[in-house]
Amino acid sequence: MSNTLSSDELSSAPEKTIVIVRYGELSLKSKGVRERYEQILKNNIGQMLDFHRVPYSKIWRDFGRIFVETKSPEAPEIVARVFGVVSVSSAYVCLSKKEDITSLCAVVGEKIIQAGDTYAIRARRAGNHSFSSNEIAAECGDAVWNQLIRAGKVPAVDLTHPDKTIFVEVRQSQSYIYFEAVKGPGGFPTGTQGKMVALLSSGIDSPVAAWLMMKRGIEVIPIFFDNGSYMNVIAFEKAVESAKTLFSWAPGRRHKMYRVYHQDYMKQMMQTCHTKNICLMCKRSMFKIAGEIMKKEGACGIISGSSLGQVASQTSENMMSETYGLCLPLYHPLIAFDKQEIIDIAQKIGTFENSIRSNGERECLAVPEKPEVKALLTAAVDEEQRFCFNLDEEIQKAVLNAEVIEIKL
Repeated sequence: MSNTLSSDELSSAPEKTIVIVRYGELSLKSKGVRERYEQILKNNIGQMLDFHRVPYSKIWRDFGRIFVETKSPEAPEIVARVFGVVSVSSAYVCLSKKEDITSLCAVVGEKIIQAGDTYAIRARRAGNHSFSSNEIAAECGDAVWNQLIRAGKVPAVDLTHPDKTIFVEVRQSQSYIYFEAVKGPGGFPTGTQGKMVALLSSGIDSPVAAWLMMKRGIEVIPIFFDNGSYMNVIAFEKAVESAKTLFSWAPGRRHKMYRVYHQDYMKQMMQTCHTKNICLMCKRSMFKIAGEIMKKEGACGIISGSSLGQVASQTSENMMSETYGLCLPLYHPLIAFDKQEIIDIAQKIGTFENSIRSNGERECLAVPEKPEVKALLTAAVDEEQRFCFNLDEEIQKAVLNAEVIEIKL
């Protein structure tokens, strides 16, 4: 049987009808955990497609892959936004018969390989077949070669650094042929690692920190601290927009954020503590309030956007002092990132432009001219002992009066 196709056959070649979804760390889990995570990932893919109104017929799992039946050209980019997905490819489909696979490869080769391009075939199998991966790769290579000759193109094979690569994935009954892959975020599917609260400001860093923990499978509940007259008037608006962008990476759920009214504490604290320690005491109170909300929500951690040495409250000495004596599970995913690395991620996830939006005013009006950067271990505790108000009552009042806001996408 000839492995070349006529011009009529080429013009009637099938469309890409399947999206192949690959995942990484999930496959390392035990059978029961892996199956549960795969089912969650499958559901999350459906929710993402539904949110973006991308039509599809069905989604199913098979031997370490998830498949989506859809003809939508937007589907690969949309599915590649789902946490847990490593890469996505839109594929042509045929039966897992040698002649069908080689003929379809010839079609694909004719479509994508231009004159002067080198090419290679990469094949893999799952299931029982009468041919090996190397054998089907060689025969597909021959089919593509013959088709290119017939089309008047001069073919050239380069198995090391080809200009074009055709991938062949053979399954038990069907085979998939593709030549592109869209990179996904990786990590774990949302909802597999529990809930955490996240300190969310109007700046660049905290949304990136929250996103990185979402990438690890965490459901995030943002907390915004409203410092009233001590903050920029557009800060809350910016934080809500960042929350919406974050939640667009995990649609299909009910999302909320807390707005904690923090001005009363700030006013009383600033009247009592040493001016240089204002940032230290502000951050410590945020952790305490977030800890109470964490317990209320049944969450298992607090996420901060701290990056070591970036601002006064984030020096190693200050981070030690502001958390001294607190029994809280704190997560600092940005701790070793430099600013440009954080900006790069913010741009990728879509929060950067909103975070840098400015009305010309300072973001925080409470920051002293010369903040403490080398606090003693007990500095924050010592300051609290000097307070002329009941700190525990102030913390509980802030939690009780916090506004819970439903975030609609």
